[in-house]
Amino acid sequence: MNKNQQDISQPEISYNNFDLQMHLHEYINIIEGIILSSPDGITVLTLTNILKEYHDINNLEVKKIVSHIQKQWHHKSLELVETSHGWRFQTKPILAPYIQKLNNDKPAKYSRATMEILAIIAYKQPVTRGDIEAVRGVSINANSIKILEERGWIEVIGQREVAGRPNLYGTTSNFLSDMGLLSLGQLPTLQQEELHV
Repeated sequence: MNKNQQDISQPEISYNNFDLQMHLHEYINIIEGIILSSPDGITVLTLTNILKEYHDINNLEVKKIVSHIQKQWHHKSLELVETSHGWRFQTKPILAPYIQKLNNDKPAKYSRATMEILAIIAYKQPVTRGDIEAVRGVSINANSIKILEERGWIEVIGQREVAGRPNLYGTTSNFLSDMGLLSLGQLPTLQQEELHV
């Protein structure tokens, strides 16, 4: 047996919890199964609450097991990633061209203007239509906003307290999840002049 096989079969996780040491492989299988069955991802807290109904385990121990599972899957076609909705398995991006062949539907294509609007909202939120138009230098098509709302990437998060009370737009947790982000802080850094309101 080589060292990599030993690492997978004998997790290097140390715990004070005797129950956890005795049932570690069972916990790994349970957590993998729950995550694989979760359509949108699942948080460590939710995993802990599910396991606590049957076992003596805490949040920190579940986090360590999830981290171990993530390492176990590193060299496989699926990867365990944390998004704004929690942990989920997804195919590695390098496999996208092959997997897209399974889908007869063409992926949605968004106009450059729609993607610019999404970027402005993501980086400058909360913003009004007027703010977006000020950045772009042209008026925006209401259809672009509607497309992004229907996709679940943006939503109205309030109104600006000025005359007319225009809607304020922000991104959603679906946007973060679809982009593979935990938070807006993970967006790529832009130069100051790239988005200047």
